[in-house]
Amino acid sequence: MSSRNRPAWEEKPSAAGLAAKGASIVVIALLILFPLYTIALTSLSSGDTVNRVGGLVIWPGDGVTFEAYEQMFRNPVVLRSLVVSLGITAVGTFISVVVSILGAYSLSRPGSFGHKTILFSVLLMFVIFPGLIPVYLWVSAIGLRDNYLAIILPMAVSAFNVVVLRAFFMSIPQELFDSARIDGAGEFRVLWQIVAPLSKAVIAVVTLFYAVAYWNNWFNAFLYLDDTGKWPLALVLRTYVVESAPLPQASGLQDAPPTLAVKMAIVMIAIIPALIIYPFVQKHFKKGVIIGAVKG
Repeated sequence: MSSRNRPAWEEKPSAAGLAAKGASIVVIALLILFPLYTIALTSLSSGDTVNRVGGLVIWPGDGVTFEAYEQMFRNPVVLRSLVVSLGITAVGTFISVVVSILGAYSLSRPGSFGHKTILFSVLLMFVIFPGLIPVYLWVSAIGLRDNYLAIILPMAVSAFNVVVLRAFFMSIPQELFDSARIDGAGEFRVLWQIVAPLSKAVIAVVTLFYAVAYWNNWFNAFLYLDDTGKWPLALVLRTYVVESAPLPQASGLQDAPPTLAVKMAIVMIAIIPALIIYPFVQKHFKKGVIIGAVKG
């Protein structure tokens, strides 16, 4: 086929095009990495360095120190909030992934109980959401105020994640289901021994989505948790960094307002888990989300 008859995306890229793409990638990477660099360096700088610079530190003139991290971890509220966030993220992610897998599998099987009605309800959640006030009244009515379940239950299931899982499950060849049923396997055995192992990519991606949502969720905690001892790290981060408010100590006394270095140290503690987990899941994004969504 001549070059005139080929579509543009089949043409060999020019040297100028490759150079422009490379330059664009470098610029985007710098725009992402430079703020992380300044946050990390500021958290590792002394108070004198931060005061002299008058803001975020770009060059470590006086060397590196862990004073901000030591000050942060001496605060029992920060330590407790870190444990709370880890617990909420682990429990909430487990509940959300299990419920989403069960729901998506049932919706992927034609003829299941209430198939069309439930599927329509899930799709309707993309355009209609009950809103803040009804959810707040529901949480208060069932007695979940100042309870960790108030953070987990309102966001336990994401319609988007259920639809992505359903699309991927539907792409699995029907012959596998038929052969399993001939061997006497029930629905749960088919799900956990056939469907789940074949869907590791999309399950890993959905798990990351849920984990990040729980880890970064501060608004539900702000609404429903009155006891500061139950605050997750995201809410402490907002109180410390955005409002610059001192956090109450266990004795009831208040700490001094945090320095900029301490603020950036808390930011680093909040983003480090995602930075550690993401590289292990990133390889599954294309297979787990794009293929699952397109084949659905």
